[in-house]
Amino acid sequence: MRRLAALGLAATLTLAACGGNDPETAAQQKKTELSLYNDKGAWSKFFEDMGTLSKQQISLGVKPVGYTDSAQYQAFIKASFRTDVKPDLFTWQTGGMLQEIVKQKQVAETTALWQEAIAAGDLPKDLAPYYTVDGKQYCVPLNVAYWGMFYNKKVFDQHGVKPPTTWAELEQAAATLKKAGVTPFYHTSVLFSFVWFEQIMAGMDPDLYDRLSTGKAKYTDPGVVAVMEKWKSLIDAGYFINAGDKTDPADVLKNEKTAMVSFGTFFNTSMTQRKMEPGKDYGFFVIPNVNADLPKTSVIFESGPLCSLTKSADPAASLNYLKWWTSTSAQEKWASSRGDVSANPKVTVADKALDTITKDAGSGKYRLVNRYFEATPPPILTAALDGFGKFVTEPGSYKEVLETIQKAADEYWSTNQ
Repeated sequence: MRRLAALGLAATLTLAACGGNDPETAAQQKKTELSLYNDKGAWSKFFEDMGTLSKQQISLGVKPVGYTDSAQYQAFIKASFRTDVKPDLFTWQTGGMLQEIVKQKQVAETTALWQEAIAAGDLPKDLAPYYTVDGKQYCVPLNVAYWGMFYNKKVFDQHGVKPPTTWAELEQAAATLKKAGVTPFYHTSVLFSFVWFEQIMAGMDPDLYDRLSTGKAKYTDPGVVAVMEKWKSLIDAGYFINAGDKTDPADVLKNEKTAMVSFGTFFNTSMTQRKMEPGKDYGFFVIPNVNADLPKTSVIFESGPLCSLTKSADPAASLNYLKWWTSTSAQEKWASSRGDVSANPKVTVADKALDTITKDAGSGKYRLVNRYFEATPPPILTAALDGFGKFVTEPGSYKEVLETIQKAADEYWSTNQ
């Protein structure tokens, strides 16, 4: 049904193109309001608030057009490349999806913008590689999230557990909680089934993680097998809740069903929405490396791009908005409205723990590791999510799971080197 909807939408856009305005005339128009197409329909109010501020500061407003179906959204954006119905701004994904549309010469280059923002301290240099294709930058960060561990402070205090600074301390904390009848960790068999895989691998061998995402390593390699065996040992120890539990992870943590939940900093919003006070009811810490000899602690991060097209109605206005978006004044509003962190290291976050990781990540303290969901090509990701979902319910199947994922990887990389 999604495919049919997408095809129908593409056909509608094609018809619209036949009766649209002349492209050269459209390109000469000077816009005072930009359309911002996005796949984050629930964020419409946040985008509207940003549009109000941008209207005041740079005389450019924003009209958000939100989608909740990602397949339909992607179909619209790709169809817009061939029609006159084009977004001024649009959200996308890093990794292979960004490379795909850049190769089609559809996305406006932002290299100069990145250079200026990095020099001004408005964007961290470590983020640039994830927006770089063939040595040039495209788009700017719509948002950024750093992954770590949220924990229930009441549970920790009650059992004398402190936020760990080493992996050994993390396992000791889990053992202490388990002995006291508290389940230490949350995990799931759907969608986010990859979280512990990426975290353990990034903390054991981040170079292997990078090679795996580019087809230069195999899922059946000894290093990957070792990751699964470490993960299995935690499951076998009884440190995780039932992977099939459908309870929202924020409720799991609030109701003390588990002591810790690994999630991105955006999870903070879910906690505050449940009247949980940061620093009092819950805390956040960076997950230590499994391999203590690594020079930097690996921190999983994700960043979603905000882009403009090379052939938008007013390219100069679109790029001007992207430049403003990275500024401190814009990012302070963006972060505070959502209760989240910002890609701009200058922005102060109300939550002290989240503010600290933002500053540290921006200063180069951590090795930033692209989230598995973005780092892995979609066909391989599909097989991996299914495989990890099976593994968390059948830990003994890990070798079979890795072989199945590798089959998908072999097929993909054979034609996509």
